[in-house]
Amino acid sequence: MLNSALKRLTLAVSVTLAVTGCATVGTDFKAPANVADASFRHVPQAGTGEAHLPAQWWTVFNDATLNRLEETALRDNPSVKAAAQRLVQALEQAGVARANEQPQLSVNAGISNSRTSAETSQGLALGHRSIKGNNYSVGSSFSYEVDLLGRVRRLVEASDAQALAAEADRDGVLLVLSSQLATTYWQLRGLDAEIAILKGALDTRRESEELVTARFDAGLSNELDVSRARIERANAQADLHEVQRQRNLLEHSLATLVGASPSSMLTAANADAAVLPQPPAIPVGLPASLLSQRPDLAGSVATLRATNAQIGVAEGAFYPSFSLTGNFGFASESLSNLAKGDARQFSVGPLALSLPIFDGGRNKANLAIAKARYEEALANHQTKLLTALREVEDALSDVQQRQMQGDAQKASQVAAARGYLVARARYERGVSTYLDVTDAQRSALAADRAAVQINTQRLLAAVSVARALGAGWQPSAQLSQVAQNGNIKAQ
Repeated sequence: MLNSALKRLTLAVSVTLAVTGCATVGTDFKAPANVADASFRHVPQAGTGEAHLPAQWWTVFNDATLNRLEETALRDNPSVKAAAQRLVQALEQAGVARANEQPQLSVNAGISNSRTSAETSQGLALGHRSIKGNNYSVGSSFSYEVDLLGRVRRLVEASDAQALAAEADRDGVLLVLSSQLATTYWQLRGLDAEIAILKGALDTRRESEELVTARFDAGLSNELDVSRARIERANAQADLHEVQRQRNLLEHSLATLVGASPSSMLTAANADAAVLPQPPAIPVGLPASLLSQRPDLAGSVATLRATNAQIGVAEGAFYPSFSLTGNFGFASESLSNLAKGDARQFSVGPLALSLPIFDGGRNKANLAIAKARYEEALANHQTKLLTALREVEDALSDVQQRQMQGDAQKASQVAAARGYLVARARYERGVSTYLDVTDAQRSALAADRAAVQINTQRLLAAVSVARALGAGWQPSAQLSQVAQNGNIKAQ
């Protein structure tokens, strides 16, 4: 009789498992439409090819100090460690969800001593006696939810997609950190160049002050010229202190980015600090390639997939759920008889069905919430996509305009240097006053500093282009597939 019941139960479970997967709650996820733009508006002629930046994208600047700082930051920065732990949490949470697809098995053992009352109806039926004694038990139990309509599969899909989003978030932290560090580094190098120029200007002003003082002592000049020379020297000294103050702040920021104490001395001025390198040419590629280049966009698609799967989970609450339970073990009053065949006990079933009838609208409200969250995630994804396109266009525009600005500034720099030489020669011959020299000095210094600042901005624009394009980010196979079509299940 028992064997017949077990056979029927096994057949019922087999049929149930066979139809599992034939119908799944919710709809399969499809990635949103890609960008339709043919090209970027401000793309340079040299950048129309496919964008191929190395994973260590900062190496395109060919700066050994920058390479060292980037490697240190990616290893020691606390935000990187925090992002890595968030990814670990998401992966383990996906493992928790995936465990729901498997039967749950547990082992238990126990010992108890009990005595029933002799005054109860049961005790009176036994002749006014109580039942007492020890009970020993050992056994196992299992339970399994038969995922008939795919509710658990949707839950696993959502957890896997959330893990992929966490992976993209971690990669995004790495990208932001590396680009922030490169930006800070080139700002610092730009200030080093300004410091070098200001030191040269200070030396020139000292020489001018000595010249004017000597001419005054010889009766060839007046005290007003001496005052002007001293003022210019003091102004150059003050400007030098101000730029040094700004450099100190940037170095503190740089130390924080690499995970070191702000008091650490990480960089020293180069021997030829006044000369900044030319920015590298970065291939841009097409707007449609951004989804595969930027972790924030790939992560946004993964979040969309998770919210879509949650709609299926919410829909599953409207349908019946099936669960199978059972146990097997031994129980005996005597420990010595625990392993005997007569002490064996087991049960299989029931194959329980749970069907919601009335819940006060809870399931309907949960489904509406899940759908609203998906629509919110879709709107957020569209916003991120537009923002990414704007960031690329902004960076490319900066590259173009800074280059033209730099070309114009070179002409100003040459003219200002020539003007200073002419003004000084005229003053030394007594043709003009020292006021002309002062004005020419100011113009030359302003032109030199402006040229350095523009060159610095060109380097920063190159960093911005790299960051806007994803800075050489390489997604994992699963994340890449989800970003492109959304139909590949995360592993």
